[in-house]
Formats: sequence, C-alpha cells, structure tokens
Amino acid sequence: MGKIKVTPCDIDGLYVIEPKVFGDERGYFVETYNKQEFASNGLDMEFVQDNQSKSKKGVLRGLHFQKQHPQGKLVRVLSGEVFDVAVDIRKGSDTYGKWFGVVLSEENMKQFYVPEGFAHGYYVLSDTAVFSYKCTDFYHPEDEGGILWNDPEIGIQWPVEDGVEVVLSEKDQRREGIRSLQ
Repeated sequence: MGKIKVTPCDIDGLYVIEPKVFGDERGYFVETYNKQEFASNGLDMEFVQDNQSKSKKGVLRGLHFQKQHPQGKLVRVLSGEVFDVAVDIRKGSDTYGKWFGVVLSEENMKQFYVPEGFAHGYYVLSDTAVFSYKCTDFYHPEDEGGILWNDPEIGIQWPVEDGVEVVLSEKDQRREGIRSLQ
C-alpha cells in the first residue's frame, strides 16, 4: 500500500487525500506531499506557491477563485478544524453549480484537492484553525473572483452552530450569486 489514499469525490476532479500516519509514543510522522505518490494516483499537478492562514471560530473565507489564472489547490489544516467546500464553476460541466464539502482537521489529517475551475472556501469550526494550501498558479490580486457563500442556488449546507456569527471579510460580504458568472 502507498503512503496516501486518494478518494475521488462525487464531482469529477475533486479528491480527498488521506496520508498514512506513522505514530508511536513520541508523536507521529506524516508525508503530506510526494510527487511520485500523487502521480501514481493520477494527480500530476505542479505546485508553485504555498499559503497559510489562521482564523478564529466562525470565520468563513470564500468562495474564491481566479478568473484568468485559475489555481488548483491542495488544502489541509495544521491546527483546529474547518468545513472545506468546493463549488464547480466550469462552464459546460455536468455538475456546474454543485458543491462538495469535507471536514479537515489536525486530527483526521485529511487533505482536499480542488482543481482549477472551482470556487473554494472554508468555515472554521474550532476556536482557531491554521489552514495551509499549495497552489498550481501564482495569486493575481487583479484576477480575483468570488461567489456569495450562502447563495441559495448552490445551497451549501454550512455547519453553522446556533449562536455563532459567521464572520466574513468586507469583500466576501459584497459577493454575488453564481448567476453573476453566466
């Protein structure tokens, strides 16, 4: 068996990746990325940039994408727990407007691969979370796009607890629905 388990999602192109964890009384070791292992599972992308963010409970970042310079993202959580979501925005796709979500945490060590052509976002479930991701293209601020996180046409079932306020950036508060992309 390889060092990673790759599970395709219901939407073509999305994958949940579970690295093998080697643990003992000292702690653990995990290989989070190995080009050969990924390629042997059909994931032969090249990463050019790594990013990391820290957020508090209730923060929702997204749904973001790059218009002319789309980015594939390999995302994971280093500390805490998030609900991570990808929305298919590939024109002509049979699953256009559909979403997939997965809980990523420091405990489950799952990763999520979101290819080019998807809007991406996450919601912080723990008191704080440190989120890390590798990108297949560089970030271009002038090329940024986004979709409203609670667009009823998409219908994402965010696990927002009663009494927890969703915290959005000013930019994310002004986003429009998926229809604005058509």
